[in-house]
Amino acid sequence: MAVTRHKKRTGRRILATAAGIATLGALVAALPAGAAEESGASDWTYGKKATGRTVDVQLLSFNDLHGNLEPPAGSSGEVTHRHEDGTTEKIKAGGVEYLATHLREARENNPYSITAAAGDMIGASPLISGLFHDEPTIEALNKLKLDVSSVGNHEFDEGAAELARIQNGGCHPTDGCAEGTTYEGAQFPYLAANVTDEKTGKPVLDPYFIWEKKGVRVGFIGVTLEGTPGIVNAEGIKGLKFGDEVETINKYTKILERRGVKSIVALIHEGGAPASSAYNYDCDSPGPGDGISGPVAEIAKKLSPQVDALVTGHTHQAYACTIPDPAGKPRTVTSAASFGKLYTDTTLTYDRATKDIVRTAVASANHVVTRDVPKAADMTDLITKWNALAAPIAGRPVGHIAANIDGRGSSAYEKPLGNLIADAQLEALAPADKGGAQIAFMNPGGIRADLVHARSGTEATDGIVTYGEAYTVQPFTNMMTTVDLTGAQIITALQQQVSGSNEASPKILQVSKGFTYTLDMTKTGAARVDVSSVKLNGLPLDPAKTYRVAMNEFLSGGGDGFAALGQGANKLVGASDLDVFIAYLGAHSSADAPLTPPAADRITVVK
Repeated sequence: MAVTRHKKRTGRRILATAAGIATLGALVAALPAGAAEESGASDWTYGKKATGRTVDVQLLSFNDLHGNLEPPAGSSGEVTHRHEDGTTEKIKAGGVEYLATHLREARENNPYSITAAAGDMIGASPLISGLFHDEPTIEALNKLKLDVSSVGNHEFDEGAAELARIQNGGCHPTDGCAEGTTYEGAQFPYLAANVTDEKTGKPVLDPYFIWEKKGVRVGFIGVTLEGTPGIVNAEGIKGLKFGDEVETINKYTKILERRGVKSIVALIHEGGAPASSAYNYDCDSPGPGDGISGPVAEIAKKLSPQVDALVTGHTHQAYACTIPDPAGKPRTVTSAASFGKLYTDTTLTYDRATKDIVRTAVASANHVVTRDVPKAADMTDLITKWNALAAPIAGRPVGHIAANIDGRGSSAYEKPLGNLIADAQLEALAPADKGGAQIAFMNPGGIRADLVHARSGTEATDGIVTYGEAYTVQPFTNMMTTVDLTGAQIITALQQQVSGSNEASPKILQVSKGFTYTLDMTKTGAARVDVSSVKLNGLPLDPAKTYRVAMNEFLSGGGDGFAALGQGANKLVGASDLDVFIAYLGAHSSADAPLTPPAADRITVVK
């Protein structure tokens, strides 16, 4: 894909005037030979000068929206607040009608305000957005006046060519535009500094963005996690290379400095794990950055000191920490959980004399997108429009449940909804002509929501599961596959859950009924799997025997670090995971006999 320029937002963001263009031309001319071509970036400028030594720049940020236009249901729509006495409470949060109101109120009386995001704005979305290839979410982000976003791994769910369309506009090449709609594209730049074309070496989208107002200039560099190829469908990213986050950001930091931009923010779709799930937890206790671990903590320690702040994502956690840079100076690192439940407000004090951020003056905090504020009318209209287009499909009942069946909202390794999905996949692919499956595995990251018992929308009673709700749980529409794996390969896959790339943050496969084993988390690496305990229907798994194993195409391609699952032979492709899930709900539940949550008794966990 070629690097592209972006659409102008009338009255808010304009390209430079004639005088501004001349100034920009002078800047480019002053660059070392080839630097302008290397950057591949376009500038949005305001073109006016300002007076006074310092000015406070407001940076509003969020991440991992995943197309959640409507308030997320169940535990997916809650944040944890920690009180001073140590007690906690759950607060309902999220929904773009409320997010828009909170952001607009936050911008009041802040003439220098920037809104940025750290990726996964789209992908793995509820039906209202996913059904229309996330065009509704981009429309909402345009209305939110988002200035810039990094790409995340989910921006590549439908492939690089589709991401280019999301940026630039135009109807979907297969499905076209929804009735009565057009798609103009994102009015903000998606940044992908570390995603390059293998042949040309050039970024597939702009690597950086320069925000300017009245002489105040702030540069943004956007990257996704280097490990993106291991967590997206390989077919969609053929020909792309995903580079090291630190090397890439440091490279473009130097380019921005050569362009006279010394105030720099990194938008990184990679995150960390705070010691507490409370959004207002002090992760600088007992010392700066002591309360957070994970990839972003290591990245922060290595990034150039010239980078003034890090806005991060991917792990769906909430934190506003201070991790010292390599020079020992304090530097803010933030993340606003997910699904639009929080936003971060960071104050960057800009020194006009040095053109840099006064780092000691940086302050940052996360704020809850509460639902006790007026809804933004334009967002309500947007949701109403797209819901009307989706209604013929979304509201159709497909099953009944007797209680909440937790998936995304479960913190346990074995999730009730994970068991249900694995059972559905086993049942669908067990017939000889469908694959002859004996075992089914489901990746936990592919479970995007809970099944909630309480009625919602147009549902007549509690317990109804609609097509839209089932879609929200399984939004990727991965095709199901059945492959041959030996018992030894299956055991290796179980070990890969808790070793190698997954050792620090285990990815525990959800397993179908009849498959049992013990996971001993007091041990380390592959030893955490008790090999002698692995059984199928009560019999020890035979390392030399070949089994037919059902899984989605993401797993059978070796995704999520499960290289052993990618070694399967005699692959047979079946129906989509969503179709399989819906068929199971319909076959095993009714209004009179709703499904009960499956018992979580397949994986014995020793802690």
